[in-house]
Amino acid sequence: MRVRYFASLRERKGIEEEQVELLEGETLGALYLRLCPPIPGGVLPVAYARNLTYAGADEVPDDGDEISFLPPIGGG
Repeated sequence: MRVRYFASLRERKGIEEEQVELLEGETLGALYLRLCPPIPGGVLPVAYARNLTYAGADEVPDDGDEISFLPPIGGG
């Protein structure tokens, strides 16, 4: 499955996207924690997108899905 990273998460990972194997029954929230383990100060909160549509952390994606992790973006 294709996983894409945005904003500060992209900077932290040092990559824009990667191909990953989905574990059986793995939710979007669990996938995020596996690929982006907590750093000092805690877990970076993100919004999840599945095939370009916002999704909940408890959704279980399919192998062919495109997943995006979208951290908060500051602005004024």
